[in-house]
Amino acid sequence: MNNVELIKNLYQAFAAGDTPAVLQSFDENIEWTEAEGFPYGGTYRGGESVLQNVFMKLATEWNDFKAEPDEFLDAGDKIVALGNYSGSYKTTVKSINVPFAHVWTLENGKITKFVQYTDTLKVSEAL
Repeated sequence: MNNVELIKNLYQAFAAGDTPAVLQSFDENIEWTEAEGFPYGGTYRGGESVLQNVFMKLATEWNDFKAEPDEFLDAGDKIVALGNYSGSYKTTVKSINVPFAHVWTLENGKITKFVQYTDTLKVSEAL
């Protein structure tokens, strides 16, 4: 499986709620960076930290949160996914439809780094 296929499968697993499959694709020392200004902004290290500080919050604080990629750019050990976030924040019931760019770094078939780029103002307006 090449790196683009691995990342495509990751988004499919995330959309299906298959958290174990998502976490299995991570290197044990993954560095996960959510954009500053995003509700969960910051850098998290290790799959458990990403699970608790990002995935669990997305699952409990949002209705129908989705990260849907439209395009994948193959740069070898880096894959860029371009797409849109959608969903509604439970507290305010305000919806988002915001573009994103995700930069994934892989080594030996495992994800070692993730960096999120998005319009954090649009997301903050929903909060």
